Amino acid sequence: MPTAMRDARKTTVYDCTILQMPVVHNEAGNITALNNDLEIPFEIKRVYYLYDVPSGESRGGHAHKALHQLILAGSGSFDITVHDGLIQRTFQLNRPDYGVYLPPGLWRELTNFSAGSLCLVLASEKYLETDYIYDFDTFKSIKHDWKE
Repeated sequence: MPTAMRDARKTTVYDCTILQMPVVHNEAGNITALNNDLEIPFEIKRVYYLYDVPSGESRGGHAHKALHQLILAGSGSFDITVHDGLIQRTFQLNRPDYGVYLPPGLWRELTNFSAGSLCLVLASEKYLETDYIYDFDTFKSIKHDWKE
């Protein structure tokens, strides 16, 4: 069994962590610099961001088999709800110096986007369609099979 799948079958919502990013305060404005394997617990291979999400819409609605992510609110606020097949946990992001680390093997939904919000995602891998699980019942079934 590939290492990523072994890791994903053991992942629970309690493996998600809120990380505080370093901030250099300055009268002219603050700055946060992020480094692979220091502030970020993995090597960043892809960065993407979500913006102009209409009120009431959600994003995510999938799980990853191997991808690690750090999700930050570049501006505004939104909620991240994670599910491990048994337990659900919700985080609210509303500061640019805090992020949620998501290991593989968790279902995620992003909701409650405020006007003008920016969701920044740092990912451990390049986009790979086969890493995604888009059906929640399939996810629960796969997660159950992984645990056996």
